[in-house]
Amino acid sequence: MNISNTSNNIPTVQTDSFLTLNYRITLIKKGELVGDFLSTFDEKPATLLMGAGQLSPALETALIGLSQGTHTTIHVPEGVAFGEHNAQMIQRVSMDLLKSEAALDAVFEAGDIIEFNTQQVRMAGTIISLDDITALIDFNHPLAGQAIAFEVQLISVL
Repeated sequence: MNISNTSNNIPTVQTDSFLTLNYRITLIKKGELVGDFLSTFDEKPATLLMGAGQLSPALETALIGLSQGTHTTIHVPEGVAFGEHNAQMIQRVSMDLLKSEAALDAVFEAGDIIEFNTQQVRMAGTIISLDDITALIDFNHPLAGQAIAFEVQLISVL
């Protein structure tokens, strides 16, 4: 159940709210916005259920208490939105394993994101480098350890 802003009866985001929104995640380097990582502003608005893991917990927390109709940008410090970069999440993987997870005619390059399916979880990683035998893959979120600007336009809050 959502609690409304009692002074004007506008719904506000709660931990169990269902939202329709536009949002943009922009990387910040040396205090400057350097490029959008993801944006829904030029597409159909996103819908999400708070607490369902569709956004990182830090980004969900930033939405709590915002009113329907709000359009704001929240600056999130390094390592907060998607965690700190963890060097132990960089792993060398055999090319045989990499090929077994891809289409038969797949060609791999540094910068490609590949998804691995294990019995417990699906994991995605970014290829850092590769040779004929192995690939070095970073399993951190691509924005781990980065500062971001989180622009959000709340269209509806249920």
